[in-house]
Amino acid sequence: MNIGYYPGCALHGSSNDYEQSLRACLGVLDVQLDEMKDWICCGATAAHSLNHKLSMALPARNLAVAERDGFKELFAPCPLCSMQLLKAKKAVADEGLRKELSEIVEADVCGKSEVLNLIQVFEKIGVDRLKSAVKAPLASITAACYYGCLLTRPPDVVHFDDFEQPSSMETIVAALGAKTVEWNYKTECCGAGMTMSNEDIVLELAHKILSNAAEHGANCLVVACPMCHVNLDMKQAAVERRFGKKLGMVVYYLSDLVGLALGLSAEQLGINRHFVTQA
Repeated sequence: MNIGYYPGCALHGSSNDYEQSLRACLGVLDVQLDEMKDWICCGATAAHSLNHKLSMALPARNLAVAERDGFKELFAPCPLCSMQLLKAKKAVADEGLRKELSEIVEADVCGKSEVLNLIQVFEKIGVDRLKSAVKAPLASITAACYYGCLLTRPPDVVHFDDFEQPSSMETIVAALGAKTVEWNYKTECCGAGMTMSNEDIVLELAHKILSNAAEHGANCLVVACPMCHVNLDMKQAAVERRFGKKLGMVVYYLSDLVGLALGLSAEQLGINRHFVTQA
């Protein structure tokens, strides 16, 4: 199975451990990531504050490139990137705006490629196939599945799962032999890009998320977002210093857990490169 792949800036930069994890676990499942040529930044959180129309042109150009290269499906493992692509896909349903954006990016944008997040890729592989591929069931894992803001929102754009009480990640984690917990913060914001401009907000939010997961019996968090991983893993030591308590909450990418269950090592998946590697 080959699938179009839009890595976005994070997976080729600060979160390249996420890409390592993806390629390792999907490779075992015979899924090959065919990276787009000439992709550009999706605009992330900043572009729309400067020029809304040009901010839509950034992901629109990526859609045009995907269509040019014949990708019927386009995997964007960063939820911010996938949301931006989906917003552009929705925008070009308006013929006038489609033509205008096509002129800006100097390519025909139709929005035909299906944009997928990480959970949707595993859903396409199939829960039964995942179960049959498991070599090392994760019986010791009790996970708090953390969706954050953008996997399920805005619901009229992403059309994925229940935006308040999602359960798709729990289904995949259960197929790996792990347990999951019901908790209060699975769709709350981690602070996202505020980690650079207002760390106090991020530390407070991360403290609430990590503490609530522990209070409900989780021994790890599972995420599918590079920014969430940065704020909950890399910033965890700062959270502990600020609030004066030890958390020691391991934060896995969903692909990490899949890879471990398939028999891959922490080194193969890049888990050893995380800041918190054991409780």
